[in-house]
Amino acid sequence: MPLPDLPWPLLQSVAALADAPLTQIAERLRDATLPYLGSSALVIFTEDCTGRPQKKAGDEEIISRVSIAELDTLRATLSDGTPWSGEAELAGRSRPVLALKHASSNALLVITDPHPAEPENSAGLDWVTYLWRIAARRIREKVADAPPSYLLESRAASAERIRVTAELTDMHSTTLETLLAALRSSSLDDATARTTVTDLSAKALVGLRTLSDRTTDLVKEPVATAFERLREDLRPLTRFSGIEVEFIEPPLNGRALPGEVAHAARAIVRGLLLAMMEQPNVSRVRTQWDCDGENLLINVRDDGRGSLAADSPSITRLDRRVQALTGNLQIEVMPGWGADVFVTLPLDP
Repeated sequence: MPLPDLPWPLLQSVAALADAPLTQIAERLRDATLPYLGSSALVIFTEDCTGRPQKKAGDEEIISRVSIAELDTLRATLSDGTPWSGEAELAGRSRPVLALKHASSNALLVITDPHPAEPENSAGLDWVTYLWRIAARRIREKVADAPPSYLLESRAASAERIRVTAELTDMHSTTLETLLAALRSSSLDDATARTTVTDLSAKALVGLRTLSDRTTDLVKEPVATAFERLREDLRPLTRFSGIEVEFIEPPLNGRALPGEVAHAARAIVRGLLLAMMEQPNVSRVRTQWDCDGENLLINVRDDGRGSLAADSPSITRLDRRVQALTGNLQIEVMPGWGADVFVTLPLDP
């Protein structure tokens, strides 16, 4: 195809998405989709990015009011990655939306008030789906890379979300439980009113506690699940490298990991494994996770000649990730016997 005939606007949109920082991914995706599908707002909901599970662009009235509970409810109705169009509760009221779920990451894209930019062009939805898949992969790639700046911001955002949720939960629980106690009092003779209000208050309490549990789920990952994701991430590498990798699983009853700690831990182990594989005569690597109640404890050991350098660029980059979470990285190199790396990551901000 001659260069002038190439779809340059589409190629430029793909390039912008492929290079997008997490803070701009929603805006760039909306700019990319507008030539094919008009909309009032675009919202992305992803649990990969615990610091900002929502990424939004468009009408401020919509993006400032959309809630995680609404997005989670909508996502639960989608069975696969097939685009879905219809009415959904979003930003406090029912409105027309187009929703797509990314199969591998479970991320959700919601486009409000969708309408074809060119009614005669039936390929618009296909292009939107294609661009969304690129954006979803970009989000997962950036989170998996876990640079120090992302880890610092994510930890601060997670801590603030937990604090605000705890305050709201305590406040509303106290109010509603006091109301229930009063309405159940035998001194109230209006039985019908008491029964009705008691039922409503009980439902409100259940909803409030469910929302609190859901927020906790968004910012924490069971340690066993996080370790299994690490094993899956490394499976292709271990299959074709010719190096045996032994995984020592963490205790099942270990504390759940904040999202930024889980992402950092996987990135650190991946980086250590690659650094160790670059050494000569390495045939076996052992990685172990453990918990002491306050920290995630990571140990990675190889059987090489002990040539892993603590001041190498790859180890320096990993140390910056560890320091971003106020953790500690130590290397013990035993010439002729291999290297032993110990990483401690605090579980509390």
